Amino acid sequence: MTEKSALNVKEYVTARVGEQLFGLPILRVQDVFAPERITRVPLASPDIAGVLNLRGRIVTLIDLRRRLGLAARADGGERMAIGVEYHGESYGLLIDSVGEVLKLDEASREANPINLDPNLAEVSAGIYRLEGQLLVTVDVDRVLDIGAQEIAA
Repeated sequence: MTEKSALNVKEYVTARVGEQLFGLPILRVQDVFAPERITRVPLASPDIAGVLNLRGRIVTLIDLRRRLGLAARADGGERMAIGVEYHGESYGLLIDSVGEVLKLDEASREANPINLDPNLAEVSAGIYRLEGQLLVTVDVDRVLDIGAQEIAA
C-alpha cells in the first residue's frame, strides 16, 4: 500500500445485526462489551433497551434491531454492545455479534443504492461491496440523533 493510498484508508469495527454486516468507524468506538444488568427506562422509546452502569458511567443502550425494524432474535442468544459517545453522553449500540477490524479504502465506498432498505439508509454513511456481502457503514451521529428526537417527542 502506498503512502498516498494509506491516507485514504479508514478502519471499521464490523458487527452483525440479523444477517446484515455493519461497519462502525473505529475512531468512534470506545469499547465493546457484553451488557449485564440492564435497567429498563419507563416510558422510553421501544428502541431504548435500557441503561446500565459500565465502569462508573451510565450508558444508554440503543437496540439496533428495533431501530432498524427487525424482529427480536429467535434464539435469544447473548448480545454484544459497542460503546460510543455522543454529545458527551455514553451510549451502547446493541448488536448480535462483533466481528473484526477492517481497513477499507475510502475510494471504494459507494453511496447508498436506491434499493437499500429505508431503515438501513437512514443510518448509513455508504456501503462497501465485499466478497459476497454488503457492508453498511454506520453514521453513528444519525443513529443517535434519531434517538434524541424520539426521546424529546
